[in-house]
Amino acid sequence: MATGEQIQRRDFLKKSASVLLAGAALPTLFPAAYPVEAVTPTPGKLKSPIKIGAQATLSGPFGGYGQFMKMGAELAVEEINAVGGIMGSQIEIDFRDEELKPSVAAQNARYFVDDWGADFLTGIDSSSSALGVGEVIAELDKVCIVTHAATEKLTEKLVFERGIKQIFRISVPVYQDGILAAYVAQDMPAKTWATIGADYEYGHTSWKFFKQTLKTLRPDVEFVEESWAKFLTTDFGSHITKVMNANPEGIYSTQWAGEAVTLIKQAKLFGVFDKIQTWMTPMGGAMDVLEGLGAEYPEKAWVTARYWFLYPPTPENKAFVERFHKRWNKYPHYVSETTYSAIYTIKAAVEKAGTLETAEVIKALEGLAMITPAGRRYFRPEDHQAVYEVPWGRITHDPAYPFPTLTDLRAVPAEMYYRMPPFPKA
Repeated sequence: MATGEQIQRRDFLKKSASVLLAGAALPTLFPAAYPVEAVTPTPGKLKSPIKIGAQATLSGPFGGYGQFMKMGAELAVEEINAVGGIMGSQIEIDFRDEELKPSVAAQNARYFVDDWGADFLTGIDSSSSALGVGEVIAELDKVCIVTHAATEKLTEKLVFERGIKQIFRISVPVYQDGILAAYVAQDMPAKTWATIGADYEYGHTSWKFFKQTLKTLRPDVEFVEESWAKFLTTDFGSHITKVMNANPEGIYSTQWAGEAVTLIKQAKLFGVFDKIQTWMTPMGGAMDVLEGLGAEYPEKAWVTARYWFLYPPTPENKAFVERFHKRWNKYPHYVSETTYSAIYTIKAAVEKAGTLETAEVIKALEGLAMITPAGRRYFRPEDHQAVYEVPWGRITHDPAYPFPTLTDLRAVPAEMYYRMPPFPKA
């Protein structure tokens, strides 16, 4: 089962998941300080520059993710370098295109370390690409902080089971997309669910977690149909027809980026949103989807992301959003925040360790707690997964913004829906 300890706290979670956060600020879990742990840097200047090799999707229909990732990374580098860098050493960052291919991602990692002299690696959009890098990272022996790829296998299998300690993930895993989605869905009237899913690792795992968790929380639900769309699908007509023939009350979809935009537009043409009660898209809160759909985004849609720029309502997050908007004239995408925070995490870990030596930086990162724009993040020592809270919300159209936003925010403490070590076997 995907839920484990969480289901034992069903009553608490049912209440927590139903909390309406819009217009109400919840107390922060930790003091608004950065970092949480006191850092006393070891005297002495490190090698300069400190090189960070980053990779993202920089081309094709998903290329916008890479551009937003670069914006977040470059803003962090500019800010850190402007105040003296890391223990007196400036940061240099370079980006390469992963092309959503594991072999390319692994080649990029080798290039960064062996040819360019990278001290750290970061980025990675695709789950399969992250797993590809995971197969070579122990040999390269550099810390890699993943800022997007969501597969649970990265931390559960590679780090926890196989002991590949160089891998860390600062973004939320598929627990957010599948397990927390079920906690939100349990309070919705829909009893019959179907999926139009992404036909690869991310889509199948998210749907599996959603079904397992929701069935435990709501034994009365039924899952009536599945339709799996291949990568880069542009015509979703057959998938929509197949699913709607089963008369679902709720649809869960794992398409993201341009595919999510295309699917939702076509679903509207088919009259889907007039017939169903709820639509859930885990990646539907990404800035590119919000901007791509604009006024066409139906308000029946419930969405999330790896970070939502209006949450949490803390001084740190508000200041980050203001600085990002001033620098780029855009609001931050979730990959902007995760990569921005990854660069600051490297800074905090190096200052805590007092060295660039990988083994010492790993020790500094394990158990590290920081206040970031996305809130308090804690890197679990067991699996190197960052634990932090991101809400789900319903699409609304707020004239204060040039794109749809989220309302009716629903959240529970991240520790309550993250899978816990030791992890259950698949």
